Amino acid sequence: MYSSKDNDSRIVITRGSDGGGSSGGGGGGESSSSSWQTSQLKTTKRTKTIHPPIENHWQLPPVKQEKKISSSSSSGGFKSMLSYPLKLGGTLKKIGRTKSLQQVLEGNHDPKDEQLVQSFREMLFLEVQLPPKHNDYHTLLRFLRMRDFNFAEAKEMFLNYLKWREEYRADAIQKEFKFEELDRVKKCYPHGFHGVDRNGRPVYIERIGMIDLNELLQVTTVERFVRYHVSEQEKTLKFRYPSCSIAAKTHVASTTSILDVQGVGLANFSKPARYIFMEIQKIDSCYYPETMHRLFIVNAGSGFRMLWKVVKAFLDARTLAKIKVLGYNYLNDLLEVIDLSYLPTFLGGNCTCSDYGGCLLSDKGPWNDPDIAEIVQAITTTDENNNGEEEEIGAASKSALARNMKIRGLETALAETKTKIEALEDLLDETKRALEGLALHIEDLRGF
Repeated sequence: MYSSKDNDSRIVITRGSDGGGSSGGGGGGESSSSSWQTSQLKTTKRTKTIHPPIENHWQLPPVKQEKKISSSSSSGGFKSMLSYPLKLGGTLKKIGRTKSLQQVLEGNHDPKDEQLVQSFREMLFLEVQLPPKHNDYHTLLRFLRMRDFNFAEAKEMFLNYLKWREEYRADAIQKEFKFEELDRVKKCYPHGFHGVDRNGRPVYIERIGMIDLNELLQVTTVERFVRYHVSEQEKTLKFRYPSCSIAAKTHVASTTSILDVQGVGLANFSKPARYIFMEIQKIDSCYYPETMHRLFIVNAGSGFRMLWKVVKAFLDARTLAKIKVLGYNYLNDLLEVIDLSYLPTFLGGNCTCSDYGGCLLSDKGPWNDPDIAEIVQAITTTDENNNGEEEEIGAASKSALARNMKIRGLETALAETKTKIEALEDLLDETKRALEGLALHIEDLRGF
């Protein structure tokens, strides 16, 4: 496993008048560097914080293994992680798992973040009956981070997210939506997940310059393509990230992406292309925040740089800070974060995935390991079964929380009342002593 080289310091960037500003990529070509870690941009609008990579708070301590597992028994090694019962996140009650697996999937929470997430959870719980499947620490934290821990803005964003999921039927999309035209789509829109980076994050690749938009719109519709994108996002959250976490033995919650834009220019940014881009960008920003770790744009020629000036106006400053635009000499930059064996030959690597007809058709990654998939599937099934149980007590829990908050409010009011009564008693005692002193003084005057 590779140790993370991610900088853990917080970087403040600001949004310029174009909605983004330079991220070290726009217009800078291959001369741009890791500005997402080091740069600050001048502002005419509200300052936003670029937080460290979302996994940074969850680096695991070394796990001591009591028994050494031989390579010949690797299957038993993964299955042994299911050795005894352990509750995880309040929802996994019936599945047996070891503490090391709990740490890998849940991570070590930052105490400050955990306190903020709990306060945010209580706020949401009083506002709406929070579905157990979305009452997840990492989900809530992603929305808080996206809104710089502004509770009011994060709450509005999260409630919109819940409403969208219900209307879009996002929870059922993987079961209900069948994208039969996928193979034909990939021929005119080459894209796909392929391996992991050096920190275990899934790698997603698109060859934008090879898109045949006319053919794509004959093979499928914009609506179906966007729905397919949502289905893939759900698969990444529910299967790819947990699988990568198990394989890397550390919490994985974001994606490293590569866009090959060779031959792309303003002519490629037609009205249908803009519509697809904006729909997907809106969905990713509003409903899947903080899931992109880095984006490398490679083979960026002069035509793309002109297009980039237009495209970046649609992107949030937080997103721009994670993007690195490179020219044709990009291989060393990619090798810093991705091993050569996981890079396809068309990106300078040595992988062909010839058995699958090409790297972008293979969906290569830990999520296809049968032993890992068995664990993730067992976890998912248990979560779904337990969600029904938790939804039954959801209203009762909400009422209980409301009662507890009212009780705490009454206790505070009673404490304040008690303090005021004690102050009045002190004042009465002082008044009584003053009157007694006055009476004695009057008696003294009578003596004269």
